[in-house]
Amino acid sequence: MAKNSQLTPVEVVESVTFRPGDLLSDRDPRDTSTAPGDKEATVAATAALLAELGPLQERLYAEGTGGGKRAVLLVLQGMDTSGKDGTVARLMSGMNPSGVKITSFKKPTAEELAHDFLWRIDKALPVGGDIGVFNRSQYEDVLIVRVHNLVPEAEWSTRYERINEFEYRVVDEGTHIVKVMLHVSKAEQKVRLEARLNDASKHWKYSPGDLHERAFWDDYQEAYQEALTQCSTDAAPWYVVPADRKWYRDWVVANLLLDALREMEPRFPPATFDVAEQKRLLANAD
Repeated sequence: MAKNSQLTPVEVVESVTFRPGDLLSDRDPRDTSTAPGDKEATVAATAALLAELGPLQERLYAEGTGGGKRAVLLVLQGMDTSGKDGTVARLMSGMNPSGVKITSFKKPTAEELAHDFLWRIDKALPVGGDIGVFNRSQYEDVLIVRVHNLVPEAEWSTRYERINEFEYRVVDEGTHIVKVMLHVSKAEQKVRLEARLNDASKHWKYSPGDLHERAFWDDYQEAYQEALTQCSTDAAPWYVVPADRKWYRDWVVANLLLDALREMEPRFPPATFDVAEQKRLLANAD
């Protein structure tokens, strides 16, 4: 398919938005149709997007130091090897780490299990001025929990609405939520798992449990379909990003973040001191 170098971030966002009635099975994990060109051109275009993201993030961070309450939350979900860590690494290369909070949600601890499933999520939300990144999220409680029957269906089936209510509250409090499903194909996952096994420097990334989870692939696709359908709202829509091509994945997610920050229009806070006086004092200083 011909590439379109004229697409704006808004148009890229539109192309990956998931709406109720959409089917995950209709989304091609290998699609690169909105890329501005081939791999080389897209990597260069992504660098340009990150160059624009940096100053916008600085404004948001400065806004927070001035008492601003607005923040951004990037939620990354996807099957094993879909590229959650890689996406974070690429995006963070264009931002000041002081204003970024990354949280990786692992198997719940005993303390976390003693609370409501949203307790640990609420604690990890970004504060004003920050960009928060969730590597996995509250959606694990309607994905792995559902697939492996970790709690009764009567319980996990109520969580979609509770997640929606939670996200509406977070948005109302000033956080812009960007929810991304990194959509990788089963064939590409096998390639990436093989690459990890064939490279000693990547053995730490591999877990025998990955193969166990792969056996539940179809169940996970059904669980994702339901989560996307139930929880893609006006306040916090889902975006399904084709992830078989890492360079394209990074391009799309950079567009999603850039669109969010452009919409927010963060601004530097006004000085809390007399600028003219400070200039005069500095000029007369030793």
